[in-house]
Amino acid sequence: MSAGDRGCGLLSSLLWSCFACDSFAGYSCGPACHACSSTCVAPQHNLDNVMKQHDGRGARPPREGAPLASTAGNPWNRSPPRSTPAAAPSSTTLASSGGSPAAGRAAGHARAEMRLYGINAVQAVFKARPQALRKLYLSEARIPQFKALLAWCVSQRIGYRVVEEADLSKLAASAHHEGIVAEVLRVAPQPLQEWLAALPQGPVLALWLDGVGNPHNFGAMLRSSAHFGVAGLLLPAGSTLGLSGAAARVAEGGAEAVPLVQLPGTATAMAQLRQAGFAIAATLVDGGQDVFAAALPQRLVYVMGAESEGMDRAFARDCDLQLSIRGSGKVESLNVASATAVFQAAWHARVLA
Repeated sequence: MSAGDRGCGLLSSLLWSCFACDSFAGYSCGPACHACSSTCVAPQHNLDNVMKQHDGRGARPPREGAPLASTAGNPWNRSPPRSTPAAAPSSTTLASSGGSPAAGRAAGHARAEMRLYGINAVQAVFKARPQALRKLYLSEARIPQFKALLAWCVSQRIGYRVVEEADLSKLAASAHHEGIVAEVLRVAPQPLQEWLAALPQGPVLALWLDGVGNPHNFGAMLRSSAHFGVAGLLLPAGSTLGLSGAAARVAEGGAEAVPLVQLPGTATAMAQLRQAGFAIAATLVDGGQDVFAAALPQRLVYVMGAESEGMDRAFARDCDLQLSIRGSGKVESLNVASATAVFQAAWHARVLA
C-alpha cells in the first residue's frame, strides 16, 4: 500500500501521526504533514474537527449517564490504577495543609509540580530532564518547532493539547508564554553538604541570596549565573524563594543549568563553606573595596542582598571581603540582578581568564 493510500492514522492513544513518513508530526490531519509535507488523503479530518473531538488527552469524556470508558490508556489520567491504592499523605503534609487529607494531597501536588512557559524554559527542561514533563500545552504555530518534544509525549504517554493563544495566557497567567506552557516536576534544593561534596576542585563561584524575593530578579540572576558558570544559588534557612514560572521564563533556560542549594543556619553555613575552601564576600552599594581592584579568591561566594535594603550589615561585617561596584554616582545603585552580573563578570575575567 502506498503512502498516499494510507493517509493519516490514529494511534491507540488517539494522537494523530503521519503514515506517509512514519513519524509523529503533531496534528498532521490538514493540508500537509508537518514533518514530510505529505498531503492528507482524508481531507474531512481537518485540524478544527480533530481538535473538537480529540487532543493529547485522548477521547472526550462521555455524556452524562453514558457508560464510562476505561482511563487506563489516558496519558492525562495520573491517578493510580484501582488495584493499587494511592499512598496516604505523610503527617508532615497533612500538618502543613491544615490536617485535611484532600488538602494534604493538593499541597503535595502543588509543591511537586510547577507550570513553566516560554520556548527556552521548556526546551531546557526537555533537554536536561525530559522525564520531568507532566503536561504540555502549545499553540498550533509551535507544532513544527516542538516535533521532538511532541514525539516524546507520544512515546511516554504524556498528555498534551493544542490550544488558543488566549488559553495559553490564562494557563501561564502571563502574555509572555511564547506559545508553549508545560507542567513539570520541581527539583528540590540540595542540602549544602551534598552540594559541597559534589563540587570539583579548583575555581568555583556561587551566590548566597540574602533576602532576594522578586521572581524577575531571581530569573535574571539565574540567567547570568548560567552564562558565567556559577555552581549554585544558595538559599538561606527559612527562605521561601523558589523557582516560579515567571523566574524560569526570565532565566531563558538558565534555571536548568544552576542548582539551588538549601543552607542551614547562617553560622553553620559560613563554617561549612570556609571549610570547603570558600571565601565569603559581602556585596555593598558603597563602602566596600572596588571589585575590579580586589584580589578575588578562586573559590568565592558572593552574598547578594535584598532588592531594597541590600544585605544585612551585621552579616556583611562577618564576611571575609566587602566589595562594591564603582559608578558615576548619577544613580544610587544598580538593580540586584544587574549588580550580580557585574560581580560575576569581574570574577570570571580575573580568575578564569
